[in-house]
Amino acid sequence: MTATKQNFFKPTKVSAEQKAADTNSAARGIIEQEATLRDKKTERLRALRLAKEAADPAPLPKKRTKKTD
Repeated sequence: MTATKQNFFKPTKVSAEQKAADTNSAARGIIEQEATLRDKKTERLRALRLAKEAADPAPLPKKRTKKTD
């Protein structure tokens, strides 16, 4: 018996449920990865903002003057 491609790689049909499960798991993985990156970015920006606010305190509000007509 000669080794041929068909002897080693028998094509099988994938069920619709399996295709849906594969797509679902891939989509969930991508969404989870994006959420993780977004959370890291948010934490980094928050830390920078807090550091900037600590270095430069907010100016005191100006007193309002009464208008006289």
